[in-house]
Amino acid sequence: MQPMPDYALSVCEQLKALTASGALQVDSAQMDVAKSLDRVLAGLKQRRPAAKSSALGWLFAAKKKSADGTKGLYIHGSVGRGKTMLMDMFFSMAPCRKKRRAHFHEFMADVHNRIAAHRLKLKNGETKQADPMPPVAAALYEEAELLCFDEFTVTDIADAMILSRLFSELFARGCVLVATSNVEPDNLYTDGLNRGLFLPFVALLKQHVDVVTLDSPTDYRMEKLNSQPVYLVPISEHNDMAMDASWTQALHGRKAQPLDIPMKGRHIHVPLAVDRMARFSFADLCDKPLGAADFLAIARRFDIVFVDHIPLLGPEKRNQIKRLIILVDTFYDHAVRLYISAAAMPEELLVQRRGTEGFEFDRTASRLFEMRSAEYLALHHEKRAAE
Repeated sequence: MQPMPDYALSVCEQLKALTASGALQVDSAQMDVAKSLDRVLAGLKQRRPAAKSSALGWLFAAKKKSADGTKGLYIHGSVGRGKTMLMDMFFSMAPCRKKRRAHFHEFMADVHNRIAAHRLKLKNGETKQADPMPPVAAALYEEAELLCFDEFTVTDIADAMILSRLFSELFARGCVLVATSNVEPDNLYTDGLNRGLFLPFVALLKQHVDVVTLDSPTDYRMEKLNSQPVYLVPISEHNDMAMDASWTQALHGRKAQPLDIPMKGRHIHVPLAVDRMARFSFADLCDKPLGAADFLAIARRFDIVFVDHIPLLGPEKRNQIKRLIILVDTFYDHAVRLYISAAAMPEELLVQRRGTEGFEFDRTASRLFEMRSAEYLALHHEKRAAE
């Protein structure tokens, strides 16, 4: 196990140091959120290390309340205001040997896999515990007492229906949650099917986190934007040729071929692939019933992805919109370099802005802009070189 780092620096102190050096602008709204994050840090520092659970630890800890009552934090606000940056600072300082930072979609895909595995054990007679949630939550808590979610959002009914039970178990064990989001808790899953069954989770969440708003007037993502020729508008013969030229240049003489990625008894079809580079059409990715786990597999397999012909997205394409949101979130988190041809600029792709979908697509548009920036492209090279 690696030695524990020095936690002398607080989020406020790091923010002050970065502004003093000129790396960041002075932003009072960010400083207010940093103070809230430091409050969580202080609570974590005072916690006693959790004793190692026995094989049946989930049974005895199932309804045990966190001894210290450390509350987490839910940070919401518009895109590009620095939420992710602040949470990254917090996570790097958090004095926990077991902590996890993940995109929410990725985390929930893991949860569903664990539930499926438990049910298989039950079917095979390997366990007598019919309810998968207590042992699944116990295993998650054993791996991480601190969970950090960037861009917390709920769009999938399968996720919405289990969140209350899952986090009741996690919070009872003492799990601390820190999350960023574009929407306040009361607006999560606003247009979702059977939302009434989801509302107990909202109440539970607000009991275990403090809710703060980051409403800085500056969109730092737009300030940083330094466009690269990786997003072509509109869909036209000329831009098809430009995409082909970029693809050919990236091939460096190699031959691309179709590829199938194994995925839980089925395959994700990749029309063209070579080494760690792939090319899809929008229909290949978003017209098919692909989900977070599929996009995660693609992001882990490929460094560079070309996506041709993203159309205007009207109300009749609601499923495709949801898939595009998840796809962009996943590729962004894994520093995938995207080349895109589309019918319109990112903020104009959504024909009709509605409820949660509109909020979520604001983030998608923002991230598509940022994924064209010199900073993101540099991060792509840095992250991929480290893997």
